[in-house]
Amino acid sequence: MRAPLSWLREHAELPAGVTGRELAAKLIDAGLEVETVEQAGADITGPIVVGEVLTIEELTGFKKPIRYCTVNVGQANGTGEPQQIVCGATNFAVGDRVVVILPGGVLPGGFRIGSRKTYGRMSEGMICSVTELGIGDDHAGILVLPPDTEIGADAIGLLGLREDVLDIAVTPDRGYCLSIRGLAREAATAYGVPFTDPALVEPPAEEGGSYPAAIADPAGCDRFVLREVRGLDPSAQTPMWMRTRLFRAGVRPVSLAVDVTNYVMLELGQPLHAFDRAKLTGPIVVRRAAADEKLETLDHLTRTLDAGDLLVTDDSGPIALAGTMGGLATEIDETSAGIVIEAAHFDAVAVARQARRHKLHSEASYRFERGVDRELPLRASRRAAELLAELGGAEIVPGVTHAEEPVPARTVTMAADHPDKVAGVGYGRDTVVRRLEQVGCAVAGGDVLTVTPPTWRPDLTDPNDLAEEVLRLEGYEAIPVRAPRPVAGRGLTPRQRLRRRVGRALAGAGYVEALNFSFAAEKDWDALQLPAGDARRDALRLANPLSEDEPLLRTTLLPGLLKTLARNVGRGMSDVALFEVGVVFRPRPDAPKTAPRLAVDRGPTPEEIASVDAALPDQPLRVGAVLAGDRRPAGWWGQGEPANWADAIEAARTVAREAGVELTVKADQHAPWHPGRCAALYAGGTLVGHAGELHPRTIKAYGLPPRTCAMELELRGLGEPVAPRATHVTTYPVATQDVALIVAGAVPAAEVESALREGAGELLESVRLFDVYTGEQVGEGRKSLAYTLRFRAPDRTLTAEEAGAARDAAVAVAADRTGAVLRGA
Repeated sequence: MRAPLSWLREHAELPAGVTGRELAAKLIDAGLEVETVEQAGADITGPIVVGEVLTIEELTGFKKPIRYCTVNVGQANGTGEPQQIVCGATNFAVGDRVVVILPGGVLPGGFRIGSRKTYGRMSEGMICSVTELGIGDDHAGILVLPPDTEIGADAIGLLGLREDVLDIAVTPDRGYCLSIRGLAREAATAYGVPFTDPALVEPPAEEGGSYPAAIADPAGCDRFVLREVRGLDPSAQTPMWMRTRLFRAGVRPVSLAVDVTNYVMLELGQPLHAFDRAKLTGPIVVRRAAADEKLETLDHLTRTLDAGDLLVTDDSGPIALAGTMGGLATEIDETSAGIVIEAAHFDAVAVARQARRHKLHSEASYRFERGVDRELPLRASRRAAELLAELGGAEIVPGVTHAEEPVPARTVTMAADHPDKVAGVGYGRDTVVRRLEQVGCAVAGGDVLTVTPPTWRPDLTDPNDLAEEVLRLEGYEAIPVRAPRPVAGRGLTPRQRLRRRVGRALAGAGYVEALNFSFAAEKDWDALQLPAGDARRDALRLANPLSEDEPLLRTTLLPGLLKTLARNVGRGMSDVALFEVGVVFRPRPDAPKTAPRLAVDRGPTPEEIASVDAALPDQPLRVGAVLAGDRRPAGWWGQGEPANWADAIEAARTVAREAGVELTVKADQHAPWHPGRCAALYAGGTLVGHAGELHPRTIKAYGLPPRTCAMELELRGLGEPVAPRATHVTTYPVATQDVALIVAGAVPAAEVESALREGAGELLESVRLFDVYTGEQVGEGRKSLAYTLRFRAPDRTLTAEEAGAARDAAVAVAADRTGAVLRGA
């Protein structure tokens, strides 16, 4: 909203010396967003005066019309003699009053005027157009002033060539500030000066109706007003003061009838529309559109209407898209003498939806979307009719058509000290009441206030809205800066603590966390080599995805991690280890296909919440990790150590240890892992994930380095999180026993380790596999597994016999379960 300072001064008695920048600072303190203050005409210097054209001589022999004029400027030139001026415009005649800039003056843009010889004649100044003066964009010709304008008068003040214009970004909750009325009210409040409300002028009592109208859709329109004027002079021009104000406010002047409706909209905030009376057929009705109805709007586009569109219609059909744009069939033109003025209060949501539906945003829809004062239509339509009568010679037809649906007044109950509690400042009841009354509220009550917001503030709906008004008007800078007082609570939940511990543990192991979008594409399932019918292919499709390339909710963390890994590798990071903690979305078989749409005018009922929950997919929390390249880089110490499937399994074990769980690892075949290098991860008897080396086809599909490994594990399968407990530090020494066992090549080392643990009993502290050997010494199809067993007692030093007995018991169980034989036995 662009607001000229002089226009604001008409309604707010601002101090004489206040500049646009000073007012902007006050409005910003009051919570408005003043983007810029344009000092229009600041670079203009005189003399710029009113002159009378005395003679015109048409010069010939040039490619365009050239006129040599003498212009009377009174005593403005110091001599009283006429000025000789060469001009190329032809829209003025002898006797016209024009604007003349004399030698030495400067026009907008730093264009200095002097005396010079041109077209064979001496030109002593310039006759100006509105474009050259910076008060319009009409290139048709010279600005011709009314014939009674005083000759020699200073045109800078007369035409308002110098003006401070505030450009304000109005937030959606402050629609009343999309008018001079609203901004002047804010300015008057900021300076504590009187405010004159232009909308409080009561229209005279009127009997009878004007053009017939009715409301067929009360939900879309609760007030509809029509006034009629006749006998308008179609040739009447918009006065210069109005054209200048419209131009400063960012509206292009068109014709008197259109300019008046725009002027009243800017002044009061009420959008108006003017219909050509001769083009209307039958009564006007406000209703919703019917199927396949069409309307050609003023922008010359024929629009197919939607059933939700709100229309203004007559017997011929739609004549306007309500609150948005009029129809071409009833447009005001250069012959219109009878005009029907429409002023209405349309539903904000209906206007907003149809403006977006048709991609048709106008000054009217912009205001209706943000809320227009319901009490304005009668006053605004009367103001427009009076301006047309005053400026265009029109006659106001007696009577007014006023169709309305009753709307109860809104009241808000608020404790008088509520703003004090919100801000932490003791304002007191008197201050709260005074500030609320300044914004137009009616306030009653003692310690508990009953507040009736004004009709132009539909955003004031609850106590916090009222508290905000008090806070902003008293000044946000008056609110002290204090550290917030935390509310007593229980801190993080066990699962939240586990999630943090998992992240820290993986980061400590050398992994970097990646944050990926929760979206996937159909081609990801093919790249992961998922078989037909795999549950991971059953993914929810988004109705409005961020990208059409990824319209699905992910059912596994791997696609996002693999794409991130490929992006890093492609940028020169050859050794990468990434992890992500996030949810996946697995549709429930018995869930409805779509979630119900809930009402927005109230809170949901327990049954509605349950229906939404039933439609939601299962969303388990998972941990995924991918790694490629060397896990330990090469250096002076030797060759690098490439990451392999064992590192992926160890990442899973790192996660499980944070939950207090030991994983059981078994060989498996599960896409997208390599069929011979895939491990299934079990917590107890529950499958919680997989780890290993990726399938070569998956590696190729994502453009990854060879032998890339990955892990994915579901956290809830690890059971309820347990609080980490520090390991007891004993003072007794450890007894170490090494044992080498020969087993069949197909026996997993994890199975042998499990048997050793069970057989060793309570004295066993740890088991570590430190060597795997295959060769002639152990026989074909067999392997040797060497383990270090550490034994320790919490209350004594173990004897060699006790340690040896524990080792023998462990070997015996391993032999029984896996067929292991002591190497060298």
